[in-house]
Amino acid sequence: MDNNVSRSPSLKGQGMVIQDSWTGYNLDVFMLPNHYCEDLECVFIPHGIIVDRIERLASDIMKDIGDNSITVLCVLKGGYRFCTDLVEHIKNLSRNSERFISMRVDFIRLRSYCNDKSTEDLQIIGGEDLSKLSGKNVLVVEDVIGTGRTIKALLDQLEIYKPKMVKVASLLVKRSEDNNKYRPDYTGFEIPNRFVVGYALDYNEHFRDLQHICIINEKGKEKYKV
Repeated sequence: MDNNVSRSPSLKGQGMVIQDSWTGYNLDVFMLPNHYCEDLECVFIPHGIIVDRIERLASDIMKDIGDNSITVLCVLKGGYRFCTDLVEHIKNLSRNSERFISMRVDFIRLRSYCNDKSTEDLQIIGGEDLSKLSGKNVLVVEDVIGTGRTIKALLDQLEIYKPKMVKVASLLVKRSEDNNKYRPDYTGFEIPNRFVVGYALDYNEHFRDLQHICIINEKGKEKYKV
């Protein structure tokens, strides 16, 4: 993977860049649920690399916004694993640092996908009254940013309630012609425009239980489409 990944030290938080040429790891190299093996093309990002990258993001967040109270706004369902690991790493760093982040976590759902296609419609589901974010420091934790339309629509909604600060952390950012150049404050990985599953990322509610981030094949898309 090393020859297909780059990270500029001058772009703190902007992510490890996985090149378009990266074809992933053979499925036989990893332990995977048997019922998914025929539906996957490859393991794209192994679990261990994901966890290490999240630990670095937690360190970057501590350096930027330590000594603050923040509300972590986790975007469900795909973001829950990333959010859980990120918050745990921040807590561990806080315990061993002179700086401290006091965190509370809230959850919302954004609905904008049908099968593997993003739609123009955005629905915000659940969460507490967003007016409670007024004057607060907010960290939005998202699983993947594709076109950027969904996260920008969410940020527009949050701005109505005038939070003190809003930062965005996304595990993945996809490169695509449709991307409107939105960049989150903290990025785990910048990846090609391919549909990925695993590590809580789903295809119609399937594949969330995979530890690794994988590429779903056409057979899998057909099998689980709605």
